[in-house]
Parts: sequence; structure tokens; C-alpha cells
Amino acid sequence: MPTLRAWLFRVAHNRALDLLRGRAVRAAEPIEAAAHVADDATPDPAETLMRQEAIKMAVSRFTELPVLQRSVIILKDVLDESLADIAALLDLTVDSVKAHLARGRERLRAINMATEPQPVAKPTSEAVARYVTLFNQRDWEGLRALLAGDVKLHQGTYPVRVGAKDVGMFFSIYATFEGVWLAPAWLEGREVIAVFESRTDPKPSYVMWLEWSEGKISFIRDYRYVRYVVVDAELVLAAGDERDRLAGEA
Repeated sequence: MPTLRAWLFRVAHNRALDLLRGRAVRAAEPIEAAAHVADDATPDPAETLMRQEAIKMAVSRFTELPVLQRSVIILKDVLDESLADIAALLDLTVDSVKAHLARGRERLRAINMATEPQPVAKPTSEAVARYVTLFNQRDWEGLRALLAGDVKLHQGTYPVRVGAKDVGMFFSIYATFEGVWLAPAWLEGREVIAVFESRTDPKPSYVMWLEWSEGKISFIRDYRYVRYVVVDAELVLAAGDERDRLAGEA
């Protein structure tokens, strides 16, 4: 019986970890709806970052629990076993299972709070500051001059635009959107551009992600049509009130 119990627990434990990983991946699955627009050689960096962070957070924080607390939470909160079955499996009383469950849940909350990264405002790079300034000044020709000849543009499920001439139409489209305002920002430690649909909006609606090569923009990822990709991400505006500062420069 002890050998069988140990084997059953290993099965439950492994299944729980698989479920945790699966839930983390499934939470990111809507991101896959936009994946087919990117070629395999250039996976979407926002998607990759968020998927990695979700899996790491789900598994690493959970494994910080003491073994019994972890075991009880796996069996109850992940596998939905009854308290009586958990008690029988772990050779505990039901009251003991309840105690380990309560302490484990509380410990997990404490771990999550203690390890929650505090947003840090970082300075803006010269390249991104230049792009944001030109955009907010509606200097579309100045922005087109920043494009590399072989620049690519990804916009959700739309076909990929390639080349400075075709990607230049991107700015013509934005010229028709009144009130759109940009601000430098950071997403999970990566520099991005926050897009506000109005300067009075308290929070950005989505982001742009630029890549550069030899001082020119080589890649633009615009999340206007796939906003869910970064909806739960930790987006931090760059140091200082960029919208007010850039408004003064405009």
C-alpha cells in the first residue's frame, strides 16, 4: 500500500505540473491567432516574453511551497480531489489536510506578493524618443525617412508589408486617426511605444514595438488589431511625463 500511495502521488504531482504548464500556455493561446503572420525566423518577441514569464511564474512560485502544502494544493486546487481522498492518499487526517491547505494558500499569496516585480521607469533611447516626437508632431515624411529599405510591418492578421514604400502607407493610415498619441514605455523589460487613442486617456490602448538596424527602422510590430496580446502585461511609461514633455516639443 505505501508503494502504491507513493506511485499515485508521483502521478498526481506530475499531472499537476503538466496542468500548470498547460494552463499557462492556454492562457497565452489567443496570442497564437496572430502568430501565422510572423515568419518562423522572427517570432513575435512580446508573445515569446509573455509565454515564458507565464510558465515560469506558474511553476517556480508554486514549487517554493513546503512539500506537504504543495501536495495538498496540487491535489485539491489543481486536481480537485476531495479532502477525504487527499487525507487517505497522504496518510493525514482531514483536519490536517485543511490546515495544510489553508497555510499553503496563504503562503502562495505571500510568495506572489513578495515576488511581484515593482515597475521601474527607465530612460528612453534616443531612437525611440525621435520616433515618438516625429509621430506626435505628425511629421509623417520624417518618419518615412527613418525606414530601412527592407523594413517589415506586422499588424495582427493583416498581410505583412515589406519595403519602405509599402510600409510608408502605415503612417498615411495613422494620419487619419485623430487624437492618437505616443509615449515611450517598457514592457517586461523591453522598450516599446505606448499608444494612447487620446491624450486624455489614463492608460494606453496598445503598443508598438520597433526594431532597428544601422540607425534605421527594420521592423515595426503594431498591436492595434491584436490588443489582447499585451492586455495583461506590465506596461510602464518611461521616466518623466513623456506625453506632457513631448507635447511641449510639438
